[in-house]
Amino acid sequence: MIRNRALIGLPSLLLLAGVAKASSVEKPNIIYILADDMGIGDIRALNAASQIPTPALDHMVDNGMQFTDAHSNSAVSTPTRYGTLTGRYAFRSALKKGVLTGYSEPLLEPGRETVASFLKANGYRTACIGKWHLGLHWSKKDSTKALYEGSEWDTTDTQNVNYEASITGGPTDCGFDYSYILPASLDMAPYVYIENGKLTAPVNRHAPTWKSDEAKGMWYRHGDIADDFSHDTCLQRFTAQSVKYIHEASKNKSPFFLYFPLSAPHTPWLPSAEFRHRSNAGVYGDFVCMVDDVVRQIYKALEESGQDKNTIVVFTSDNGSMWGQEDINAFNHRANGIYSGAKSDIWEGGHRIPYLVTWPQKIQAGSRSSQLVCSTDLLATCAEMLQTPLSPDAGEDSYSFWSVLRGKSSGQSHLRESLISHSVEGYFAFRQGPWVLLDCKGSGGWALPEKEASDRPSMQLYNLEQDASQQNNLVEHYPELVKTMKSRLEQQKLQGRSR
Repeated sequence: MIRNRALIGLPSLLLLAGVAKASSVEKPNIIYILADDMGIGDIRALNAASQIPTPALDHMVDNGMQFTDAHSNSAVSTPTRYGTLTGRYAFRSALKKGVLTGYSEPLLEPGRETVASFLKANGYRTACIGKWHLGLHWSKKDSTKALYEGSEWDTTDTQNVNYEASITGGPTDCGFDYSYILPASLDMAPYVYIENGKLTAPVNRHAPTWKSDEAKGMWYRHGDIADDFSHDTCLQRFTAQSVKYIHEASKNKSPFFLYFPLSAPHTPWLPSAEFRHRSNAGVYGDFVCMVDDVVRQIYKALEESGQDKNTIVVFTSDNGSMWGQEDINAFNHRANGIYSGAKSDIWEGGHRIPYLVTWPQKIQAGSRSSQLVCSTDLLATCAEMLQTPLSPDAGEDSYSFWSVLRGKSSGQSHLRESLISHSVEGYFAFRQGPWVLLDCKGSGGWALPEKEASDRPSMQLYNLEQDASQQNNLVEHYPELVKTMKSRLEQQKLQGRSR
């Protein structure tokens, strides 16, 4: 039977149009390496005075693009990870300040779009290997009793935790096909590896609180520990799993997304023997050297698997380094570069982060961008790359920098023009152009707690082009600008989105 050609013409044209669009969309592999508590001043190529050799990261700077005005959406771990995966400021979630612990309930809302779920829906295989720190559902042996006794920060009795049961609410419930994770930070119990929702070994031990006098960052809390877990080999374990994943994924024709949140150089600082004394910044610097070598191993795996030319690699950090003035004095090393403050703070040192991106032959080698970018911007960037719009209720605070990566940013109207950062104590910074407004008297975190800054003005205003280290508070000199910026901050907080 001969079909009516007029009837089959339109669907055929639509199909051809769809094929044409699909063929024009690039789908490179994506590896997102998220260091834990590493400052912008640690990388030698970004800070000539760094006391830490970082050849692999220097190679990224030389062969890709560095963003010179990049920020985490928060100055601490959990909220930054929420923002990275969802494209949404974490203060819009249930977490208004602080971080979660190893036994906390999931922060990611059920059904919320993540970078992983979005890429998976667009043909990617997705994996999360490393530090999770976004909460999990742990099963109880007795549902009528509390999961544990004591506080989240000091669990005194965990006999009701059913470590043999499946653990939900983690990566595989948020769009990841495969996961191999540590529940929280390396200094927070439980000390276990979880692969696709199941522990990789039984929990038959309890680790005592440990602290070394050698360095301030050599410590961890007491807690349950699995039979296959050792603190001083955690980073190596995650790296080996990631290398293995890259080799296995390369055998498949579909692209992959590897979210690789490192456990380092967060406390405990535990560089292996081969990295001891490689830096002139003490044990912390040696641990950063080890992080740099992780990056080297990832690039080696890409080259060996034949995926080096078709993979976007991003290296960044969840917040600034936990590096204070006493550390600067001791080692003549500024982990957070020229910026004031450190991890936890709303001053620039708390959230100004390295952001390096490579994609051979696609991103211009040795390029730099002063475009304002945030850790929440990954989702929108992936969406523009795939020419697939986000739904209205996804990525509320995510702006695409895809055009910047491709060297086509001139005249683009959708680029980020303002940014909100959030401190460990729940204070805000609002960035607009060269100006940043802080709604607190002190650092918003641990460098200068609010109670120690009672004699200071109630807000702070700095021009970062003229005063990058934030030494001259101009809040009393520009009252109209303060009023305008404060109004915009409150508007973006209340309206539920900034994009």
